[in-house]
Amino acid sequence: MRLFQNSGIASSYRPRLADLVAGISGFEQQKDVFLKDRYGAAHILLPVLDRSPETFFTNGDDESLQRAWARENGLGEDTPLADILLAQIEHHKADVFYNLDPFRYDASFVRRLPGHVKRRIAWRAAPGRIDFSGYDLVVCNFPSMLRLWEEQGAKTAHFFPAHDPELDTMAANRNRDIDVLFFGGYSRHHQRRRHILEAVAGLSSRRRVVFHLDLSRFTPLAETPLGWFGPLNAVRRPRTIRSVSAPPVFGRAMYTELGRAKVVVNASIDMAGPDRGNMRCFETMGAGALLVSDAGNYPAPMRDGETMVLYNQPEDVSKTIERRLDDGGWDRIGWAGNRAIREEYSKKRQFERFLELV
Repeated sequence: MRLFQNSGIASSYRPRLADLVAGISGFEQQKDVFLKDRYGAAHILLPVLDRSPETFFTNGDDESLQRAWARENGLGEDTPLADILLAQIEHHKADVFYNLDPFRYDASFVRRLPGHVKRRIAWRAAPGRIDFSGYDLVVCNFPSMLRLWEEQGAKTAHFFPAHDPELDTMAANRNRDIDVLFFGGYSRHHQRRRHILEAVAGLSSRRRVVFHLDLSRFTPLAETPLGWFGPLNAVRRPRTIRSVSAPPVFGRAMYTELGRAKVVVNASIDMAGPDRGNMRCFETMGAGALLVSDAGNYPAPMRDGETMVLYNQPEDVSKTIERRLDDGGWDRIGWAGNRAIREEYSKKRQFERFLELV
């Protein structure tokens, strides 16, 4: 099976990636730097990580990476990124196209795929209206999202992120200097998260609390006198949150922080449904930290009080964290979480499931 996997990168990650590939012009060399940094590794299939010659991986929205391939393969400098991606698929003679970015590359792109592509699969685990009509299958690990895609006419199947074994080195460290860690977005879509983080930040007088926040582009203005009135209030951080805030981290820098943390807080965004088990849960448990997350429907290995801990209301979260820090539960449950995620969601099992879907 000749597999082609396309992914994408968040705008906030681009500066880090640009620094990592500075001075590197070749496509394969740039791609290798990206894969070694482990950004989004939970979703990258095993043969890609193993550099199997029958697989091809790229980030279709990474202009530096895609232009490198275009130069090496005789395409003009003004070739659209979608055309470069199509040329890569043709060049690889792919049987299967697995796309993690169907919002950018929807049915209109898929209809242009060459005839040798026999299977077209998309991953999507966030709400929104996308034309999936060109795809054979849409997959994710949230039942409510699968129902939404089915209502829009797509055929769906359950699929899941996987444990990155690179996190096991982080899990082995039990001498951790950060009591409570959070990293994630902070925007107008995160008002519930804001209340949760404000409660957690209240622990900072007696615990080491660190929030790596990926801020809205309007937050800097919102936190000046000009932003004290009007709609910008939704993206302004309370003083307690600002006092524990640090720049966002990604890739191996994020892994390092996970390896320093006793507790990692997860807080779903306002548009999320009842399903839980986002990539942050997999990464936290994989790194052996205690996952403290909001109540909802989790996959079986994520069990309250055994492999992670749940809270119901924002006002509950600080008491829940302190109790587990005081009684050593963070260590015991964190270790159990690492074992559960390693065993149930290995890269091998993920790819076996993918082959079933193909």
